[in-house]
Amino acid sequence: MTSQKTQPITLKIAVVGDVHDQWEVEDGIALKHLGVDLVLFVGDFGNESVEVVKAIASLDIPKAAVMGNHDAWYTATEWGRKKCPYDRSKEDWVQEQLDLLGSAHVGYGKLDFPDWNLTVVGGRPFTWGGSEWRFADICKERYGVTSPEESAAKITAAVKSAATDTIIFLGHNGPSGLGDRPEDPCGKDWHPIGGDFGDPDFAEAISQTLTAGKTIPLVTFGHMHHSLRHTKKELRKAIFRSPEGIIYLNAASVPRIVENDSQKLRNFSLVTLEAGVVTQAALVWVGNDLQVVSEEILYERSHSVVQPA
Repeated sequence: MTSQKTQPITLKIAVVGDVHDQWEVEDGIALKHLGVDLVLFVGDFGNESVEVVKAIASLDIPKAAVMGNHDAWYTATEWGRKKCPYDRSKEDWVQEQLDLLGSAHVGYGKLDFPDWNLTVVGGRPFTWGGSEWRFADICKERYGVTSPEESAAKITAAVKSAATDTIIFLGHNGPSGLGDRPEDPCGKDWHPIGGDFGDPDFAEAISQTLTAGKTIPLVTFGHMHHSLRHTKKELRKAIFRSPEGIIYLNAASVPRIVENDSQKLRNFSLVTLEAGVVTQAALVWVGNDLQVVSEEILYERSHSVVQPA
């Protein structure tokens, strides 16, 4: 008889795309009802929305998160500082968010889940996206990072400190190298149209992780919304499978809560991980009764045996 220790582990992982202040008590209830084992948040909770982060931090499910550019909106941008709704000499909402999340915030860090033989490693926190070194002040002041090269090294250092050899990468923006069309997972969809707006430091850290012999089943992120600015005829490509078999998932289906025929629908990306391999990724919409109203299968591994529901 096969022992429990030798049986392959199957995990259901929820990825919550850019929140942008759309988080309610019902979201936590829905995640419990979906039976997820782990929740990953790609950031942009709101414009330094401490209350939203407080609610998410209280979620009683294993979780990891990384901060987005909007999570430092009043601190890291000149125009944001001009419109800042609080006295920055007396309060620091960015730090309040980080304190609330505690070890769940993996930006430039990691969170080990040894029972699952899994480590979540975070990319650069507060990233704006693209090859230009934006938000330089906050990177230098809070993390001592002054260049993309130093950023890649810091992410890679987190990988080296991981307790396991299976790494899930969690970023706000995705890595470069996933295509330069505006419809690609990190493609530039504003004028001038086209170009790869992925983060090169993130891509470099992923490359170094593979070179080190680690396994990467999933890289997930947001920032680049599925709805495109230059066309309404199609949505951004949400999934990319690399030649190495890595699944890259853009989870930024925004708005993540919509009203439809008097029903409120909320979306989550669900990833099934079997024995360290992604076998399915889907975008689901959950209705008022906590039932899945619609499901879009974004990826399904061929020749895999999917367990019955």
